[in-house]
Amino acid sequence: MITITEAADARLDDYRKLNDQAFRRRYEADACFIAEGFVAVDRLLESGHRVRSVLLAPSRVDRFAERSAELSAHGVPIFVAERPVIADVVGFDLHRGVLACADRRPSASLDAAIGGVDRAAVLEGLNDAENVGAIARAARAFGMGALVLDPTCTDPYSRRTVRVSMGEVLLLPTARAPSTPGAIHALRAAGFETWAMTPDADADDLWSLAVPDRIAVVLGAEGPGLRPATLAAADRRVRIPIAPEVDSLNVGHAAAITFAALTPRG
Repeated sequence: MITITEAADARLDDYRKLNDQAFRRRYEADACFIAEGFVAVDRLLESGHRVRSVLLAPSRVDRFAERSAELSAHGVPIFVAERPVIADVVGFDLHRGVLACADRRPSASLDAAIGGVDRAAVLEGLNDAENVGAIARAARAFGMGALVLDPTCTDPYSRRTVRVSMGEVLLLPTARAPSTPGAIHALRAAGFETWAMTPDADADDLWSLAVPDRIAVVLGAEGPGLRPATLAAADRRVRIPIAPEVDSLNVGHAAAITFAALTPRG
């Protein structure tokens, strides 16, 4: 345990301005990311990413003791600072009082991400970190083995995404595809049936379909939905039937419902 008393201490540079998204994009780039909270840090340790350091509030030290021993044995520094010092560093009052910074791995290729899995989620145009985090958490909960993002999707390792996913995104093979139609063609070549999710009334009813052995679910951003070229490339257009007086579902909720519907019974 290394006690830090000054917010200007350079050893805390990895944690600066966490609420400044532009600064964090420049600082983290493809080098590092932040995990926040006990559960997310547990998942980080499970994921095998190299941990750079941990930052704790004094009230979190005892609860973190078991992890501290493991990290210290690998030479990972564990910094402890009072909450006002942490707030000065990160830019807000950090209620959880637990942060870790880890090195990013190189992004997986599409073939590597989907190799050996039978379920995948493909995301197009999702720029809300919390939605991507919620989808990643649901994907892990319901056995979706990989996550494929188009170039316009938000960073799956942003602090908010990692936090909302409860760290589950760190355990999910993730790849960037040059385009969603291109990813669909690659998935089909690998033996996946692709379902493009849409609220269109003429799409197939989710509850009426048999689940294929290998399946990829394609989800678009709320509002614009999936692009026409993406809808055309998919094997099926699929809808979740909802009450007619309700406009739509949040994409995270829609993803969770769809993933659950694909889960084998019995």
